[in-house]
Amino acid sequence: MRPDRLLARLAAAVCALVSVSAAPAPQGPALDVLLAEAPAPRLSDYRLFADGRPDPLLTPYTLNTPLFSDYAGKDRFLYLPPGTKAQYRADGVFDFPVGATLVKTFAYPADLRRPTEDVRWIETRLLIRKAGGWTALAYVWDAERKDAVLKRAGARVPVRFVDGQGRARDLTYAVPNQNQCKECHQVDKTLVPVGPKARNLNGDFAYADGRENQLARWTRMGLLAGAPPPAQAPRTARWDDPAEPLEARARAYLDANCAHCHEPRAIASNSGLYLNLEETRPAHLGVGKGPVAAGRGSGGLAVSIEPGHPERSILVHRMASSEPGVMMPELGRSLVHDEGVALIRQYVAAMKP
Repeated sequence: MRPDRLLARLAAAVCALVSVSAAPAPQGPALDVLLAEAPAPRLSDYRLFADGRPDPLLTPYTLNTPLFSDYAGKDRFLYLPPGTKAQYRADGVFDFPVGATLVKTFAYPADLRRPTEDVRWIETRLLIRKAGGWTALAYVWDAERKDAVLKRAGARVPVRFVDGQGRARDLTYAVPNQNQCKECHQVDKTLVPVGPKARNLNGDFAYADGRENQLARWTRMGLLAGAPPPAQAPRTARWDDPAEPLEARARAYLDANCAHCHEPRAIASNSGLYLNLEETRPAHLGVGKGPVAAGRGSGGLAVSIEPGHPERSILVHRMASSEPGVMMPELGRSLVHDEGVALIRQYVAAMKP
C-alpha cells in the first residue's frame, strides 16, 4: 500500500478513536432500562445514583407520617421522565405517568442520635410505573456502598445501631421478597404506591435552597398538575409533633402503619378493621369491635379498642408485641416501636367509654 494512503487510513482511525473517546457519557436516569420488561441486575444500571449521590433529575421528598421500619432512616426520591407530570388527586395516590419511579433507600446511622454520621445503606426499593402497571424491586447494597444487587427473593441483613435512648440494638433486617411487596402495596388486588398522596405530601421539606411546601414545590417545578394551594389540600398530621391534636397524630400513625392492609380495598378487608384516615365509623376503627377470628393474637382480650383502657385493647397488645403470629404489623418490623405504642396507648386512654 502506498505510504500516503496508509497514513490517511491511520489518521482516519485515530480521528474515529478520538471521536468515540470524546463522546459524552450518558446523562440522567436510563429510562429504557427502567421500562425494560426484565429488571436490571444492579441498581447502577438505572443511573439513578452516581458516586452515591442521587441524579439531579431526582426530587427528594418526605411524608408527614411515615411507616415505622425498625428505626431505619429513609431517603425518598421521585423521578419523572422529562416533559411528564403527575396528576393531582385529593384522595388516594397521585396519577403518575409511565416511567415514573419512586426511589426509597433504607439506612442506619451507627447512632440514631447522630443521624448524619457513619450511615450504612441497607437497601434501595424501586416502584416503577410501566405501561402495564407498577413493578416493585428491592436492591441490597454492598458494604462499600458502591452498588446494590437485585434480591427478588428478599434477604436478611444483620444490623447494629444505638437508638435514641442510647441503647445498643441488634436485629436481622428483613428485605422483602416480591410477594411481600405485593401484600403491602395491594389495593383492589393491584400493586400501587402507598405514600405519595396529597395529604402525606402537604408539608414542608428542607431543600438545598430552603424550606418549601412539597405540593407547592412540585407544582412550581412542573412535576405536578392540578394541585390547589396547600391550604386547600388535605393534610395528614405528623405523628411525632406534640403541638398537633392527639387524635390526629394517632390516626395518622395508624393510617401509615396499618391501613395499607386494614382498609376496605386492601388485603385485610375481611377483618372489618379499617384504620385508614378516611374511615369514620367507630366500630370499623376498632372501638368495641371483637376480632373476626379469636386466637393467641388477641391475647385473651375481647375487643380491638376498649375506650379508656389500652391494657384491655387488642390493637395495643399486638402493636406492643414482637412475637411472630401476634405482632402487628406482621411484615416490615421485628422491633417494637416504643414511641408509636406510647402514642396509641395515650390515644386509647383518652377515649371516653
